Amino acid sequence: MDNNQFQEQQPGQQSGLSAQTISIISYLTLIGWVIALVLNQQKKDPLASFHIRQVLGIMLLGFAISIVGGMIPIIGWVISIFASIFILVLWIIGFIGAIQGQYKEVPLLGDKFQEWFKSI
Repeated sequence: MDNNQFQEQQPGQQSGLSAQTISIISYLTLIGWVIALVLNQQKKDPLASFHIRQVLGIMLLGFAISIVGGMIPIIGWVISIFASIFILVLWIIGFIGAIQGQYKEVPLLGDKFQEWFKSI
């Protein structure tokens, strides 16, 4: 067997995907976020990192609201429904920003997401 058939990817080589593509991937479910995070590890791109942090904040906010909303009968459920619509709107705004290749923070909490998750 010829050893030249398999070429290892050297550290520092890019995945071949643009920062905008990685940003878009990060908005596609939790698995997409993990894939985007892994793709952005070797050569951290500011745009991809920005959107990875935004999505992480949106996902954690959604998780927290579903937990709290599920604990409080009736009123919590109603609040949870409206909060879920709000989270969907945040996701759409962030996704559009990623498609356009812009650093567009989600309303209200986008700057906090950048601050809290700056190590990503």
